Amino acid sequence: MPGRTECWIVDVGFDPDPLVQLVRERGLKPARIILTHAHLDHIAGVRELLEALGPIPLAIHEAEAAFLLDPDLNLSSFVEMNVTTPPADEQLRDGQTLQLGATEWTVLHTPGHSPGGITLYHAPSHQALVGDTLFADSIGRHDLPTSDGERLFRSIREKLLTLPDETRIYPGHGPPSTIGRERRHNPFLIA
Repeated sequence: MPGRTECWIVDVGFDPDPLVQLVRERGLKPARIILTHAHLDHIAGVRELLEALGPIPLAIHEAEAAFLLDPDLNLSSFVEMNVTTPPADEQLRDGQTLQLGATEWTVLHTPGHSPGGITLYHAPSHQALVGDTLFADSIGRHDLPTSDGERLFRSIREKLLTLPDETRIYPGHGPPSTIGRERRHNPFLIA
């Protein structure tokens, strides 16, 4: 919104420099870093971002708080990177509401790709940040350590496909889509 400077940073990948530059150029004030889950490609730049922008509270679902401190759990040890972040300042729960300025977002626990995967949902604007749970024409991987295919499909069916068709989804990778489009065309969801 024009005139607003408070923001969240959702997930911090390998190269946070463009994000840091954008925050500085626009005079934004990050109120939280929210992680949709704690796999390497979503946490790799957290320390670098914090060094550049100063202290910002770090939030993740309670089921993955330990992943931030464990390279085996966050999968970074599998590529010999051994990435960790500072401990979470806030552990999120299913159904929790978070305020960003005048907007209220709901935390939906959408496990499967990882045990603590979340979606951030803003009902009034029909927007959902879905992490790696659902993609345009695809779904999150469930062949990784700590992944669970049955839980992933349940999360998609019970948490995401129950949202209105016009809900615009923003995945952790790839283009945005809508719930309606994915319900009708996603080959992994068509029975």
